[in-house]
Amino acid sequence: MPGQAIIVVGASAGGVEALLTLAGVLPPDLPAAVLVVLHTSAHPSALPRLLSRRGPLPAHQATDGAPLQPGRIYVAPGHHHLLVARGHLHVVQGPQEHGFCPAIDPLFRSAAEAYGPHVIGVILSGHLDDGTAGLLAVKRHGGCAVVQDPDEAVAPGMPRSALAYVAVDYTLPLASMGPLLGRLAAAVAAGAEHRPDATPETAAADHGVLDAADGGAGTPAPFSCPACGGVLSEIRDGGLVRFRCQVGHRFSPESVAADQQAALGHALWHALTALNERLLLLQRLARDAGRRHDARARRRFEAQARAAEEQMRQMLRTVTDVGGDAGDEWPPDP
Repeated sequence: MPGQAIIVVGASAGGVEALLTLAGVLPPDLPAAVLVVLHTSAHPSALPRLLSRRGPLPAHQATDGAPLQPGRIYVAPGHHHLLVARGHLHVVQGPQEHGFCPAIDPLFRSAAEAYGPHVIGVILSGHLDDGTAGLLAVKRHGGCAVVQDPDEAVAPGMPRSALAYVAVDYTLPLASMGPLLGRLAAAVAAGAEHRPDATPETAAADHGVLDAADGGAGTPAPFSCPACGGVLSEIRDGGLVRFRCQVGHRFSPESVAADQQAALGHALWHALTALNERLLLLQRLARDAGRRHDARARRRFEAQARAAEEQMRQMLRTVTDVGGDAGDEWPPDP
């Protein structure tokens, strides 16, 4: 499909508002298909309907095997990755990346492999660094990188990460992004494909690392996958570090840290629940010993209960320090 531009867009926190604004400024005669991944749940999304109402281009939920047509927006469905091949879409279930399915990087990688310099990658509002590896793949294959101005984004983490690791071609507010994408897509249609600058960020990339289906070679990392517990491999892509397990879960360093913190929080809450159950049991045993007039047993259980109560207070402080929020739930009613 020579001459057709492919615009791939990734967004997370604050992404609904950003996507609606972008849809409203896209030109009605855009000579490109627009593929969108928004980190979302598995429930049916209202985003295609909202985007269709906001702008001139019709938006649809992507379906497996659907043909790519210019002037249309395709939105990844929940719990499925959206991939692109020459002329059509693939909607597949697969391992989470950065804790999400759909994820941004698989779309960007597949588009870069299939369409090379015809691809325009766009990173919008979102936390952490999702999409950076995918945008790097777009650049490596000769595509164009566009990033929302971080000062405008509700969540500037994703735009800032892209700017830090990728030789981004354009950084601008959403109001100016629609006309720019129209000009870039028209240039591709006219045969003036984008050529990446010979910047240190691009030149330093490790071209021996495959960033498509298999995740490339890597070295074992000294920690396990937060999603499945398998061994993680560390993959270096120039200055960018990523992790992948044998199942296929992928993480950036920030997403590994975030998922580890979440897993630690869950484990601590389980420990706190176990301590609370032990406290309740010891208090009951102390009361039962009192009713039996067994002073020695009552004193022993009361001492153990006081120790368990102190352990609970210490654990509660640890949970709060890790990032949990006990609120008014603790101590629970006996």
